[in-house]
Amino acid sequence: MMRGEGPPPRSVQSCPVRGGSRVALVAQSPLRVRETPEEVSAVSEVGRHRIVRPEDVAALSPDNLAARLLGKPVTMARRDVSRGAEVSLLSARKFWHALGFPIVEDDDAMFTEADQMALMAVARLVREEELDETTALAMTRAFARTTDRLAVWQTQLMAEALADPALEAALDEADARGAPDLAAANAAARKLADMADSLEPLLIYAWRRHLTAAISRMLADADPQQSSQGVRRVVGFADLVNFTSLVRRMTERQLAVMVQRFEALATDIVTAHGGRVIKTVGDEILFVTIDAAPAAAVALDLVETMAEDDLLPDVRVGMAVGPVLSRLGDVFGTTVNRASRITSVAPGGGVLVDDALATALASLSGFETTALRTRTLRGIGQVTPSELRRATGGRLAGRAAAPTQPGDRAADRSGDRAANRFGDRFSDRSGAAQRSIVTPPLSNPPEETS
Repeated sequence: MMRGEGPPPRSVQSCPVRGGSRVALVAQSPLRVRETPEEVSAVSEVGRHRIVRPEDVAALSPDNLAARLLGKPVTMARRDVSRGAEVSLLSARKFWHALGFPIVEDDDAMFTEADQMALMAVARLVREEELDETTALAMTRAFARTTDRLAVWQTQLMAEALADPALEAALDEADARGAPDLAAANAAARKLADMADSLEPLLIYAWRRHLTAAISRMLADADPQQSSQGVRRVVGFADLVNFTSLVRRMTERQLAVMVQRFEALATDIVTAHGGRVIKTVGDEILFVTIDAAPAAAVALDLVETMAEDDLLPDVRVGMAVGPVLSRLGDVFGTTVNRASRITSVAPGGGVLVDDALATALASLSGFETTALRTRTLRGIGQVTPSELRRATGGRLAGRAAAPTQPGDRAADRSGDRAANRFGDRFSDRSGAAQRSIVTPPLSNPPEETS
């Protein structure tokens, strides 16, 4: 349909520009072709970014999936893409590799117009001297690593949500499978392709929100009054007690449910106190806060919440405060290593902090610390950890004393109870929390953590 002939198609919006005039914009996508009336009617079924004829909607081959999600089928070779974007083959290869995809032959038809438009966008940033090539590729790599994990996570969530309950129950008795059944996989693929346009604004919104928060933290860290000591953070690790023992007793599906529940509860607690979850590694989370009080609240809430949850074993938490190096969305340095080592000697259901954090908490109401014996921690040296508790009258008052050494009989019994009660409750599928969720893979672990 030509512009101006009757009402515009669904994918076209009118937008004001400078000078008061209005121009027609295709909704958030440059990948448009001129639409026939039949194609316009098909857009309502497949989304505003994709022109696919109605008879193709039911079919879901890899080529058709690319057409539905990217706007065009896979028909272009890398030579075509580089020629269209007016960049060298070497630059095209670097960009494709930065996106996290394997290198292909120059003449293999592996690309769509979406790839060409993305390459043009990056090349434009470099040509207009907004970014140098190294930074542009690094930014591309950051997008790629984040969205790869996001896409894998969401496909697994959708496949599990759409799995046949009867088959799910049968799998619970046998064990987990590495992949969903074919019917669930096909249903999840169609559902995600149909929902992509609805999910995309949420992705952009979340990115802008987190970008705003990250810039605010960067500006605060750059304050001359703060920057003399570098970036300081309270770093904490929380891990499930006796996880290795649980791995031997539970099915993979049960472990997946337990890990998912741990991650969900822990993330809610950390973010509720203004902290950030840096990453999760199965049975362990790494979090940071700016100040001591929120860190203490996070640690104690984690211990108490997991102790009260019927599906989870106890957790141990270790924390340290000091300078950190932030790179690639992760944190590194001696402070991180010290927090990790302290966690490894913390008792199940307990919280240990380093001497600097204990000193910072001493002047705050609501918390108590007790210095323990000095220990020599591998790669760190001598450390005098302190046990953190709520002040008398807090939620922890009256609880049984935690075991003094990780891995002792009391901790073992905690793991036994968790395995038994988990097995008893796992067959109850009424709650969403009991659905099997596979935790996505993570980037590199922090240096020298245990």
